[in-house]
Amino acid sequence: MVDAEVKALATVAAGRDFIVGKHVYGNLYGIARERLWDRKGLENLVREAAARANMHLVELKSWEFHGFHGGVSVIALVLESHIALHTWPDYGYATVDVYTCGARSDPWKAFNHIVSVLKPEHYIVHYADRSSIPNATLSPPR
Repeated sequence: MVDAEVKALATVAAGRDFIVGKHVYGNLYGIARERLWDRKGLENLVREAAARANMHLVELKSWEFHGFHGGVSVIALVLESHIALHTWPDYGYATVDVYTCGARSDPWKAFNHIVSVLKPEHYIVHYADRSSIPNATLSPPR
């Protein structure tokens, strides 16, 4: 069990219920341009990431934008919340946002899968506990 799940079960056993919210988001730099224009590949990547994170896909949409600062955006609505991937191929840059509600899903698995497939030269990642009680997920796994 992950820390959040243990804390959730203990809190529910004590007669209180709460939302476990885990938010992993980051910036990816130095990605091959052709990867960032591959709309179907990016859609499949987000689908795979959701499955690896134990998230349940409700709907997936993508858009391709051309011209100045163009790129691809993929948004997955999942039962647990969402995954968003935005690319700027001319800059070799992408942003990733994975937000889950519930102790059984793991946004780190989704984020790490996306990073492993896009293969950035480097990236910056952030984590926010978005739970309805403070510090429900103090030690997030990576």
